[in-house]
Order: sequence, then C-alpha cells, then structure tokens
Amino acid sequence: MPDGGVFVGDRSYPALVLNADFRPLSYFPLSIWSWQDAVKAVFLDRVCVLSEYEATVHSPSLRMKLPSVIALKEYIPAARRPAFTRFNVFLRDSFACQYCGQAMPTQDLTFDHVIPRSRGGRTTWDNVVTACGPCNLRKGNRLPRECNMLPRLPPRQPTSWELQENGRSFPPNYLHESWRDYLYWDSELES
Repeated sequence: MPDGGVFVGDRSYPALVLNADFRPLSYFPLSIWSWQDAVKAVFLDRVCVLSEYEATVHSPSLRMKLPSVIALKEYIPAARRPAFTRFNVFLRDSFACQYCGQAMPTQDLTFDHVIPRSRGGRTTWDNVVTACGPCNLRKGNRLPRECNMLPRLPPRQPTSWELQENGRSFPPNYLHESWRDYLYWDSELES
C-alpha cells in the first residue's frame, strides 16, 4: 500500500504510459496503468520513469516513489487501420450527431446507416455515422435525399492518427500535473 503520500478520495496513483517516442499510446481512452503494473514494468526494465508521485511503496529492503509518467523502452507502432467499432465511429464524428450537430455523451448516441440496410446499405465506415436518437428516428428507413437529412461530413474510414487527434479534444476526468507536458507536447508554446 502506498505511504508517504496522502490519499485523496479513491485516488489510485495511475501512471501515464508513453510510447518510446514520448507520445501517449492512446489519447482516448488515455493510456494509463495502475501503480502496480507500472512498478512491475519498472522492475522488469520495460519502461523508463519520467516523473514520480510523492507517494511511495516499500518492501522490507526497498522503498520507491510511485511512477506518474513512464515511457516504454521499445516502440509500439500504431495500427494502420483502426478497428471498426461503435466507439471509434463516435470518436471519428467527435461524439456529435452528424444530422443536427449536437454533441452528446456516448449513452445518448446511436449510429445510423446513411443508406439503410434494408435498401442495400452495409455496416461499414463509409456508410455509418453518429446520430442522436431523435434524428435517427426521424430519418428512419429513408435515403438522405428523401428526407433532406444529409450527414454534415461524409462517412469514411479515419486513420489511427485522426482518431488520436480527435481523442485529444476529450481529456479524462483526472489529469495529474506531471502528465500535462506529455499530453500536449506539440501545442504551440506561449511567448
């Protein structure tokens, strides 16, 4: 159990995980490990510790500060093509209905087949968009031109890089101050 630090609520001292190029493995969801996994990776010599919490863990013979930012020693290349999942469709579309433009939490979103399946449409990147419930119901089983409901952006397969960039716009609830330099490392510097 960590000591030497103060627990705030149910704070669990997660470690931000960076690739060997010092970029997060993922922005959304943010690549974090539990303090236990981070400590294990340190002892297995798989990561470099870049920043630490004040909290420590100890055994009878060793005391160490908990890592807050770690970088993998071996680079993991990003997948060239992102998986076609409901969440990735929402992320591509910035969690906003492609018909009315309203941004919503994921539980209030659906996905819509631009060309309905009953009319030959397929469940692919090029035919699925994020939609809110009311717009999805209003469009129903019609083609976009039949109901004058065109998607704001034409559906297409995003790159992994595009999904990562979109994910940067949705920071998680918890960001430790030691993470900020690594999460926004390519932001414009203030003069």
